[in-house]
Amino acid sequence: MSIKIFASVILGALAGFFIVPVEIAGSLGMIADIGLMVLLFFVGIDIGKQKDILDTIKNMGMRILLVPLFVIIGSVVGGMLAGIVLSIPINEAGALGSGLGWYTLSATILSREGFITLSALAFLSNVFREVIGLVIIPFIAKKLGYLEAVAVGGATSMDTSLPVIASSTDGETAIIAFVSGVICTSSVPIILPIILKIGA
Repeated sequence: MSIKIFASVILGALAGFFIVPVEIAGSLGMIADIGLMVLLFFVGIDIGKQKDILDTIKNMGMRILLVPLFVIIGSVVGGMLAGIVLSIPINEAGALGSGLGWYTLSATILSREGFITLSALAFLSNVFREVIGLVIIPFIAKKLGYLEAVAVGGATSMDTSLPVIASSTDGETAIIAFVSGVICTSSVPIILPIILKIGA
């Protein structure tokens, strides 16, 4: 699966560079949204076919919230540690990590706060997180575990990464991924500005 995803990204990049006319570029977002909706529809069908999943999730109770909690902590702390290595102020590095893969919002918030260079870094780092995640999620699910695969997706576990997670794990994990993605997505506009102001 990882090879197929990687090949698809490379072929898409080559097609965009050499084949696809510039006039179509404005419609690519809509086309991508339609494709994503179709993928998520089939993920939903797969989840719905497994009748005992909701009971399993109900039995997990509040433990299901631990996944997004640790995803958020790991992303922010990881960003801060990277900031120490790269000599980036710890609050700015933590803000980069707190984008959780949502490249459009994190870049917008940082730009609005006057951090133009940091905004560009947030955009790139979160795009890379999503693309790399799509490639390595199947490998991580197979070699490390299903919840570890969910963690890679961050905020994208509820949308773009969900089909890959669902095909690489099981229905129960797909629901956990969706819940985790929703919570991570909701947390970005709250925690990013807070972390940015720490030590500022």
